[in-house]
Amino acid sequence: MLGVRFPEVEIDEPEDSPEHEVRYGTITATGGDLAMKAVARAVALCRSGECAAMATAPISKEAIGMAGYTVPGHTEFLSELCGGADHLMMMVAGGLRVGVVTGHIPLAQVSASVTTEAVARVLRRMNESLISDFGVEDPQIAVLGLNPHAGDGGVLGEEESTVIRPAMKAALPVRTFGPFPADGFFAERMFERFDGVLAMYHDQGLIPFKTLAFDTGINFTAGLPIVRTSPDHGTAFGIAGTRQARPESMANAILVAVDVARARGRRAA
Repeated sequence: MLGVRFPEVEIDEPEDSPEHEVRYGTITATGGDLAMKAVARAVALCRSGECAAMATAPISKEAIGMAGYTVPGHTEFLSELCGGADHLMMMVAGGLRVGVVTGHIPLAQVSASVTTEAVARVLRRMNESLISDFGVEDPQIAVLGLNPHAGDGGVLGEEESTVIRPAMKAALPVRTFGPFPADGFFAERMFERFDGVLAMYHDQGLIPFKTLAFDTGINFTAGLPIVRTSPDHGTAFGIAGTRQARPESMANAILVAVDVARARGRRAA
């Protein structure tokens, strides 16, 4: 068994007032504040060595905004708490592992953010994680194009030739293949031939991933000094308190956190 101790955590009892009542499926500043404080506490326990890993539940970005937090989500907050660690959001479902170059940013900012330096950096980060966290000895990573049909020879955009291919070369000796048109890549299940897939932006990678593995997939944050996973779904406030929520993704997030913690422990031994 993984040597994880669950420390006793003192939690102040909430004031007996309507402001602190638990209301299922309701977005509140109090809920957002408590969620982020719980994340911060878990990070502190992991960094101190008292816990080996953390699996976070979904949060409401609206609620944490109401509570005064300006970060767009868990991942960015975790990076800040870990000293600005260079991180990578990677969705995992068995052998399907999908990373993204750009995460929680507006679509209008994606093209300018997909630079040769950024793509090469993320490729190296994904390669390192596949080796150290998932035990893949010689990772092969598929790279998706930014434009429809991967630019179609420059007719639909030139980023594939001016940004992505130079990044793949700069990331050597990381073994990369592509860039592939994203739609055909997933439709033909080409991901089964590779150890990891790098998408250029959030929805390009997460829509097909969640279509394929919504009930079982998890979110893993590569590059942090701590192990962190989460389910691949949101808060589902619409069914809160109705006993309809499916537990598989949360359970898998916990199991993958254990597996990654063990893998890192073996490499450190």
